[in-house]
This record gives sequence, structure tokens and C-alpha cells, in this order.
Amino acid sequence: MKKKFLLFFSSMVLFLLMAGCQSENTGEEQRDAAGESVELTISAAASLQDALTEIEARFEKEHPNVRINFNFGASGSLQQQISQGAPADLFFSAAEDKFDKLVNDGLIEEKNGMDLVGNELVLVVPKDSKIDSFHDLTQADKLSIGTPESVPAGKYAKELLENMDIWNKVEEKVVPAKDVRQVLTYVETNNVDAGIVYKTDALISEKVDMVDTADENTHNPIIYPLGVIKDTSHPEEAKLFYDYLQNEISMGIFEEYGFKGLK
Repeated sequence: MKKKFLLFFSSMVLFLLMAGCQSENTGEEQRDAAGESVELTISAAASLQDALTEIEARFEKEHPNVRINFNFGASGSLQQQISQGAPADLFFSAAEDKFDKLVNDGLIEEKNGMDLVGNELVLVVPKDSKIDSFHDLTQADKLSIGTPESVPAGKYAKELLENMDIWNKVEEKVVPAKDVRQVLTYVETNNVDAGIVYKTDALISEKVDMVDTADENTHNPIIYPLGVIKDTSHPEEAKLFYDYLQNEISMGIFEEYGFKGLK
């Protein structure tokens, strides 16, 4: 009787050990099938926020193992952050010169970068404003643009006003902003009489009127380059999102928000 009990006990122990191993292997197989969760950091111009947020939702549905974290801001500030070692997997700039700085410094390989979309520069004013055009800005008490040294939209705005020969008349009235979204907020809250932003920003606000559009020959072309950071910790996933931003659906979303395709 004792031998039978020992034999039964040994069999049970062996069964439990085998079941545990099988369960562990099944768990490993399931994890392998699901893939490891990866987080990507995308440093992108503030003007891309709405379009990229919509694209992100679609991407994560199709690729549930890849989580996208955005770092939105002025392209100049983002470029400096990356140059100083801040973690990033892709850079989506609103200006070629900020992007080219990272290419020249070897932080983005030229083969992994491209000009993806374009934009336009517009004048926005509070509702019921008497300002109807860029020429009317000489009548404004306060005008907001992005800080030209770090905000591409501000740089383009300054170029525009210089080419129209009115920069020297409005320079003292300028309220600089950290990015185009802040310019838009200043106009929406009536803290300034007018602001110069991208068309894409003007289209998302119901609190402002878009009263004038800059001629393309009054400033440098507004081009948004996109590139993979050379030292990304997740090159495959970064390239996956890089390619996804170029597909037909993503380009359609960009155009819905007012961007112009360059392909």
C-alpha cells in the first residue's frame, strides 16, 4: 500500500512539473506571438499636433505593440533638444534648416529623411476685427508671431513682413510666442489684434477669422521634413511609423487638416 502511495505521489509531482513547464512555454510563445511592447518618441512641430494625433490612433490600432509618444514644440527647440541628447526616434520639423542641422551633425542619415508636406502662412484676427489684410497690420496695437529665432512660422512671418516693407513699422508691436499654437491662443483670447500662423492652425479654430494668405514668393517655402534619428533604440519600429506617415491614408489626413502633399 505504501509503495502504491509513493508511486501515485511521484506521478502527481511529475505531472505538475510537466504542466508547469508547458504553461511557461505557452506563455513564452504567446509573448513571442504578441511581440514586445515598444514606445517611440516623436519630436514634432506644434502645427502637426491634430493631424498626427489622428494618424497615431489609426497606427496603434494596426500595430498594438507600438506606442507613440509625441513631443510637440517649436522646431528650433526640438532640434536643440535632440542635439543635446534628448531621447527621440523621429523628428518631424516645420523647417528645413532645423532638420538639415541634424543631418549635417550626423544625427539623421540623409537616406532616412524626406520632405513630406507643405503649409501656407495666413493672418488671423479676433472675430469682428477691422483688420482685413497684412497691410492693415500697421494699424494694430499688438501683433503676435512665433519667436523668429526658434519658431519657423515666426521666421517666415518676419520674412513676409520684411518683403512687404512693413516690418520696421510693426516690429515694436510684436508679441513673440513660443510656437504657433501660442500665437493662435493670443488671438483667440483677444490679447493681440492679429497673429500670423500656418493655415493648418487657423482651420482648427472657430474663435478667429482667417483674413489673408501670404503669397508664396514673400517667404521661403514652408516644407516639413521627416526623418529617423540615427541612434534610435527601436530602428525597425521607427522605420515602420516613418513609412506609415507616407501612406495614402496618412497623406489624406494631412490634407484634411490643410497641409499640402509634396509627392
